[in-house]
Amino acid sequence: DLLDVVHREGLIFLGQEMTTKFANSVISLMIYLEKENKPNRIPTMFINSPGGFVFSGLSIYDTMSLIRDGNKVQTLVVGIAASMASLVLIGGGLRVASPHARVMIHQPRMKPFEDESTEIALEARVLLDLRVNITEIYVQKTGHSHSKISEDMERATFMTAKQALSYRIVDAV
Repeated sequence: DLLDVVHREGLIFLGQEMTTKFANSVISLMIYLEKENKPNRIPTMFINSPGGFVFSGLSIYDTMSLIRDGNKVQTLVVGIAASMASLVLIGGGLRVASPHARVMIHQPRMKPFEDESTEIALEARVLLDLRVNITEIYVQKTGHSHSKISEDMERATFMTAKQALSYRIVDAV
């Protein structure tokens, strides 16, 4: 079918909320494309996603960096790359935003546990650790200071394509 043909060309679509199931599908596709080993094919990930589960976004980001020539995976935001989708975007070797795209960064958030009273301390520790890890990724990829990234992640920070270029989340518009 059409999707199989598109995937064989190295095109990956991140076009929905990142759930565990969806992240596993994207990871499986990236690994499959890696194993096919077509030297002239550069995988391109088209992103139009509101973000999603923190661990799902990190798993896609990590897989992009682990596959052979991971820095050659191109990422292209064609609508919105919000929350964890912006982290996936910044993981590309060549990062591009379409002219009308938007990027949004913010601090990681987690859905509440079933029994909040006994899990609050655990959730707080996990959340703080994730915030440090995610901040470090943005620092490494943009060259901004920890304090700048932390301040900008305090609240949802929306950027136009040109602002994302200036912020160094993307390399081109």
